[in-house]
Amino acid sequence: MVEVSTPATITPSVPAGERPGPGTYGRVTAWLSKRVEIALAQIDLTLPQYRVLGILSEGSAAASGLAQRLAVRPPSITAVIDGLVARGLVDRSHEESDRRRITLRLTAEGERTVVAADLCVDEYLESIAACLPDPDEMMVLRSLELWGHAMANFHQMRKQVQ
Repeated sequence: MVEVSTPATITPSVPAGERPGPGTYGRVTAWLSKRVEIALAQIDLTLPQYRVLGILSEGSAAASGLAQRLAVRPPSITAVIDGLVARGLVDRSHEESDRRRITLRLTAEGERTVVAADLCVDEYLESIAACLPDPDEMMVLRSLELWGHAMANFHQMRKQVQ
């Protein structure tokens, strides 16, 4: 069962072409983030674990690269990775070319888990979007794809500046 509630502070309608009041974007994003956490709890994942699994689903990585991409300190990412390794979702291995470097990869179970997590989160967000009064407003889900592109471009731009 999907629980959907609406806080009074975010419900005012804004006329087309006008920007909502200060804080609206941040508050809605934080609220949406909590909804993602609730969806992930159904498959026993935390948001940080989901973020790591999502990046590793794109290919192997080093912990330092993950920490940088997720904008967290290396000790924080180590704790998340330790939990994922203990659950058999991520494998640590030494690189052949440099034995000091440790590479992280999804295991087969990790791949299945990230697919299940993606489906769970997508279904949950779709159920929330279905509460919009106009079926054409389901385009809000498309806007999340656009935010994904914007974040990837932003990350790439910041990497070039550093």
